[in-house]
Amino acid sequence: MKFIWGLITFSSFSPEIWLKASFYYRIVGLFRNWRQSSFLLRWGKTIGALLISLILMFSPFVTTGVIGIWLISIAMYWIILIVSEREQPVFNSIHLLVFLYWVISAIAVIFSPVRDAAFSGFIKLTLYLIFFACTSHILRSPILTNWLILSTLGSGLLVGIYGVRQRLFGVEQLATWNDPTAYFSNSIRVYSYLGNPNLLSAYILPSIALSMAAFFVWQKTLPKLLALTILLINTFCLYFTGSRSGWIALIICLVIFSLLLFTWFKDELPLFWRQWLLPITFGTLISFIFVLIASNDILQSRIMSIFIGRADSSNNFRINVWTSVVNMIKDYPFLGIGPGNDAFSKIYPLYMSPKYSALSAYSVFLETAVEMGLVGLSIFIWLIFTIINQGIQKINKLKNDKNSHGIWIIAAVAAIVGLLMQGLFDTVWYRPQVNTLWWFLVALIASQHKSKEKINIHS
Repeated sequence: MKFIWGLITFSSFSPEIWLKASFYYRIVGLFRNWRQSSFLLRWGKTIGALLISLILMFSPFVTTGVIGIWLISIAMYWIILIVSEREQPVFNSIHLLVFLYWVISAIAVIFSPVRDAAFSGFIKLTLYLIFFACTSHILRSPILTNWLILSTLGSGLLVGIYGVRQRLFGVEQLATWNDPTAYFSNSIRVYSYLGNPNLLSAYILPSIALSMAAFFVWQKTLPKLLALTILLINTFCLYFTGSRSGWIALIICLVIFSLLLFTWFKDELPLFWRQWLLPITFGTLISFIFVLIASNDILQSRIMSIFIGRADSSNNFRINVWTSVVNMIKDYPFLGIGPGNDAFSKIYPLYMSPKYSALSAYSVFLETAVEMGLVGLSIFIWLIFTIINQGIQKINKLKNDKNSHGIWIIAAVAAIVGLLMQGLFDTVWYRPQVNTLWWFLVALIASQHKSKEKINIHS
């Protein structure tokens, strides 16, 4: 069983042979002499980190068009870095499956019933994947890793503060986010700079995970206080979104982070805490949640709405959309309709129930299946298992090396699992503010790979 799992997740995958036979390997470092004579490219990774940090810091505050321009700039700069690179290329099993995912999306475009719309989505997906490739390359530097994580936390803090302010002073509700017949229909749901509570909850979750990690990685008192402040503000902000899927994602994130952090510090703990720390931690968390729900009638009503099916208007809306999407998948089972919301918007009206228009499938997994078929969904699930497996492997390795960067990987794994849980019921992940954060977290895991033997480029 362990052998099969190793094959599925590429646990012993070595990229050297594949790279030496690939076209990609041949262009890496093709103009490396140019880099030696270029003043700017001497700071190549630093400039790359600056471009990435612009997206991480400002994506909540600018339009998607501006984010698109920055992604194009990063893609162009990544090409310059690759052709002038002097180090071995970053490539592991995660990169391989991301590349395979991209190939399937390209094939899905070819067979799409709305090829032009699907090609537009394919271009957007390509930009996100290049963002991942560039970020995983830049994150090999511990200093630049800390810089980019600090950029993410700084932006998350501003977004969280504004979200909490909306709750304290009130804010106009931009849409009917609550069931108008429910007890909690008049409750305020904050959306900060993102314009949507569910989108805000997905955006803020990685900041919560990374701030928990920062509390343990940052050694001095003031940085620890800053990390704790970010954690508390963002947790309150996510709670105030009223996003049920966001609440579930937060609980899952906390559980995964606690389990992985326990394994990290377990050997340093006294025998008593090795036996009782997890029961005490989870018992406290469960008790706190129970007391919070018991003391808040609106929260009780909101939680119970998860289990009443179509009696809740939000649930009913999603169920109708899911039913239509399943019918779409039945008609395009293998390669789907092609990537992107433009392709979805053209095909979905042919299947939708009256009065239930939608811009997405309201589920990451259903969206993947309808865009790239069951083939694409299989690759996506394969990629998820590989990311988590690689993350746990790297946590163990960095723990043995006494390298605190392993705690950042713990945060990345916890946030990824949390976002996937939220993705079961929503597709806010496909918005650029969240999508870039998702690929940043994946890159944080993928970047830690080091081959057993160095590759001499063009040797």
